[in-house]
Amino acid sequence: MYIPGSEELVIFICAFIGAMIGFLWYNAYPAQVFMGDTGSLTIGGIIAVLARSPQIFLNSVARFRGGDYSMVGTFLGPRWTGTYSMIALLTSVTLCMYALSFADYAMPFLPNVSRKVIALSILTILFITNTFGINAFSKIQNAAVIVLVISLTAFTAVGLTKLDGNYFEPTQFMTHGVVGLWQASVLMSYTCDGAQYVTQMSGEAKNPTRDIPRVMLFSTLGVSVFYGLIGVVASGVLPVDQVAGQPMTVVAQAILSKPLYYLFCIGGGWMALLTTLNSSIATCTKPLMQACNDGWYPRSLARLHPKYRTPLILLGFYYVVGFVPIAFGIDIDIISNITITVGAITKTMIVLCLWNMPKVLPEAWNKSNFHISNGALKALCIVDLLVIVVSGVTSSFELPLPLLLGNLGVVVFAFLFGSIRFKSGKVQVEESYELS
Repeated sequence: MYIPGSEELVIFICAFIGAMIGFLWYNAYPAQVFMGDTGSLTIGGIIAVLARSPQIFLNSVARFRGGDYSMVGTFLGPRWTGTYSMIALLTSVTLCMYALSFADYAMPFLPNVSRKVIALSILTILFITNTFGINAFSKIQNAAVIVLVISLTAFTAVGLTKLDGNYFEPTQFMTHGVVGLWQASVLMSYTCDGAQYVTQMSGEAKNPTRDIPRVMLFSTLGVSVFYGLIGVVASGVLPVDQVAGQPMTVVAQAILSKPLYYLFCIGGGWMALLTTLNSSIATCTKPLMQACNDGWYPRSLARLHPKYRTPLILLGFYYVVGFVPIAFGIDIDIISNITITVGAITKTMIVLCLWNMPKVLPEAWNKSNFHISNGALKALCIVDLLVIVVSGVTSSFELPLPLLLGNLGVVVFAFLFGSIRFKSGKVQVEESYELS
């Protein structure tokens, strides 16, 4: 059956699924939270939907050329766009995290190649590819996602037939108490953070107010179920002490034939992280391009290639940001913890955008396909804020004091930058949204 406009949805869905599964793969190892508390999978999926619901509703009312940056400017005011852009700029160092994780899964198959060389190579290849525009990005993403889904489906299908018979016994649930359940739930919700990448691509979509909200909603729900099944297999086939803190390849090796095992390692680990890194590179420049056009940073940085319409200078800047931590051997755990508290701040800003949306764009909101009552919208915002606070506090408790102070330092610096630069009079924030 042919559905008009479906070809555009496919591109977004592939980008979204690839990004989210990459988050799953990174958080699966070396994470220490055991996913045997099966209830956490459901709770985490609910948290994931709640966490991205503001962007679903916001994207349903307008096209935001600068993604989240434009949302902040539209609904919170121009002053806050500088703070948001600086946080996004400083936390882009996490690009290297996916390259290093890719290298970890590639090294068993490339024993004579160092981790650093593999990480720098995949980072370089994807950055060069993305200089050729959205078409080059989408071709890589679509092909990688197909291989990814096939490999994970094989792992899940075989694994469900080999579950320990005692897995669903009451004694297997909440084995680490309520705290363990919540920690695993928060971890599960992080695996769906790939939705943020789709939001930044509003400017490239033909019908963003229709396509992006639908893709975000249904893909989040679908991938959450997929994650849940993978989590059940990963924790329910072998004893806990054998799988806790280990990569999923340990389980895969125990249940899969040699061909399927190699497919799982390459098509699962490699493709998951490749798609996430590819999505990160394709979207990281979108907010900063608009910020440059508004005067927060030199406008020359956002200059586009005359043929491919890609911001080569900005791409080169982000390449250096991803390259340096790898080249100097910065520990991956430090990199992954850089944005825990900072990420809670940016999510809070988006929730506040949703709170103000009915007042700022009342007519567009009333016409939205995702329209709900204003009371229900306010209630959703309050629930989202509570989830962000609890999740942020829970995660922050796990941080060493220097990293926690570093996160807070980033927030303070970004706020001061936004305030001082805005008062200088050199910033002219343009209206960067278009109503459908």
